[in-house]
Amino acid sequence: MAIEQNQIVSLEYEVKDGDTVVDSNVGGQPLVFMFGKSQIIPGLENGIKDMAIGEKGDILVNAADAYGEYNAEATQEVPKDQFAGIELNEGMTLYGQGEDGSTVQVIVKEIKDDTVVIDFNHPLAGKNLMFTVTINNVRDASAEEAMTGVPAENKQEEDGCCSTDGGSGCGCH
Repeated sequence: MAIEQNQIVSLEYEVKDGDTVVDSNVGGQPLVFMFGKSQIIPGLENGIKDMAIGEKGDILVNAADAYGEYNAEATQEVPKDQFAGIELNEGMTLYGQGEDGSTVQVIVKEIKDDTVVIDFNHPLAGKNLMFTVTINNVRDASAEEAMTGVPAENKQEEDGCCSTDGGSGCGCH
């Protein structure tokens, strides 16, 4: 039975770039999202649409349907003094604030005498990825979930505590 638009999907995954595992939630909290809302990369969402609860499968996601092709022009050379107090290393990931106020992730590509070249590409841009996934659960969304697009499992309580773990670890009693 196909997974339908606006259903809540829970899955376990491992992602490989070649033989290297680049991300995994195996043995941890499942990834929970609303299907059809672009909450996960398109190639993975398309790859699981015909899977059923309990089914495990391998899904090859091409770069264009994952984190996009690598854009060689998505680099910027900035003055080194903008990184005062940070011990820079080539390859390290830094987070900053974009012009629209959103969080921007960059990678230090090159450190020169007076400048630093930063790369705005996602670290997995240009890479074909192999996902091994297991569908843990598929269910219809509640009215609130359908309206907000946020699965109950991902909802934060007003005091900042997660509702999924009964409050443990976030100061709730």
